Amino acid sequence: MFYARLATLAIAEWRKPEWKGTYHESGVVVLGDESATGTYSDASFDNCKALGCRVEPLKDTSAVAGVFPAGITTGHIKATNVYINRDGGWAAASEAVEVVAEQVRKLGGTIVNDAKVKTLHKDEDGKVDGVILASGRVMTADIVVAAAGSWTPALLPEYGAAQRMVATGQSVATIQLTEEEAERYRAIPVVLDFASGWYGFPPNKDNIMKMAIHHAGYTNPQESSLPGTAPISTPRTVVDGGAPGVAIAKEMVKELRQQFKDVYPELAKKPFNFTRMCWYTDTPDSDWIFDFHPDHPKLLFATGGSGHGFKFLPTLGSFALGRIEGTLDAEAAGRFAWSKSTGKLDMSRIGQEAKLLVVEELAGPDDLEVIDVE
Repeated sequence: MFYARLATLAIAEWRKPEWKGTYHESGVVVLGDESATGTYSDASFDNCKALGCRVEPLKDTSAVAGVFPAGITTGHIKATNVYINRDGGWAAASEAVEVVAEQVRKLGGTIVNDAKVKTLHKDEDGKVDGVILASGRVMTADIVVAAAGSWTPALLPEYGAAQRMVATGQSVATIQLTEEEAERYRAIPVVLDFASGWYGFPPNKDNIMKMAIHHAGYTNPQESSLPGTAPISTPRTVVDGGAPGVAIAKEMVKELRQQFKDVYPELAKKPFNFTRMCWYTDTPDSDWIFDFHPDHPKLLFATGGSGHGFKFLPTLGSFALGRIEGTLDAEAAGRFAWSKSTGKLDMSRIGQEAKLLVVEELAGPDDLEVIDVE
C-alpha cells in the first residue's frame, strides 16, 4: 500500500503539462495465477481499489479480449487473477529525462556533460565535501547527492554501498513494427504477467514495441576498487562493452520470444531488432535509500531503485529534499533509512538467485533473427 499510494501521487504529477506528454495512460493489464503471484495480484487489486483507482477484474477470456483493440489477437492469457487498472500506463524514459534536464537549466542549474566521477573528495577532516573527476578536476559542494543508480556499489564501496545494494541486469528486447502494425497496436494496454515476470508496452512514436522480464537478473562481478574486498557486480553497457555491451543471454532471447508469443502470437515471428541489459540497483527488501551517510554529513544517498523507481520520477526528488530538510514523515524516513540495510547484503532476500553474466553465452545478431518459437 505504501508504494501504491506513492504511485497514485506520481500519476497525478505525470499528467501535468510540464511533463510534455511523456506519460501515456494506456491502462495496465495485470496477470496473476493460482500461486503466490496470484495472491500478490489480488492484494495489488485491493490496494488500487482502496485508493479509488479505476480497476476492473477480468473474469473470463471474453473480458480480457475486450480491453484490447478490435482485431488484436491475444494468446494464452488465462483469465485467473486478471485485472485492468485504467489509471496506469507507461512513460517514455529518454524523453522524460530530457524534460528534467530542461527544468534543471531553467532553475539555474548547470549540467556538466562527459564528467566521469572517479571518487569522492574529502576535506581536511576526512569528510566528504565533493567529487574528483576522471580528468582530475575537483568539485566541492555543500551537499553531495550520490544518485548513481546501479553504478553505486562499484563506485562507492568505501562507503558501504556494496553491502547494501547489488547491480543486477534484466533482459530487454524490442521489435520494429511497420506503420500499419503500429497503428493497429497503438491503443493496447501495458501487459504485466506476475507469474512469468514478462511485461510489454504499446509501440512508441518510432513504432517500436519493448518487452522485458522482471526476475532475479544477472550479476557482472568486477574487481573492486577497494583492496582486499570481493568483486562487485558492475553494469555492462555499450559504454564499456562496445556493441556487445547491449547483448542479453541467449536463453533470455528464447524466453522473451516465447512469452511474447503467448500474449501477441501474430507478432511473435518478427525478429528482435535490439536488446539491452537494464541494470537495477537491488536492495535486500526493495525499499529505496534516501539518507545521509552516518559518517559523512554532506553525503546523501538517493539510490536503491530495485527495479521500481522510474515510474515515480516526478515525485522522487521530494524524498531527497525531505531528508535534507528533515521533513520526511516517519514511515518514509524509516523505510528509506541507511541504517535499515546495515550489514552484508543477503541475496536470498531479493528473490530468486541471480545468474552470472557470461559473455560467451550472450546472443549475437543471428540469435535475434531466429523466428521459430514453440
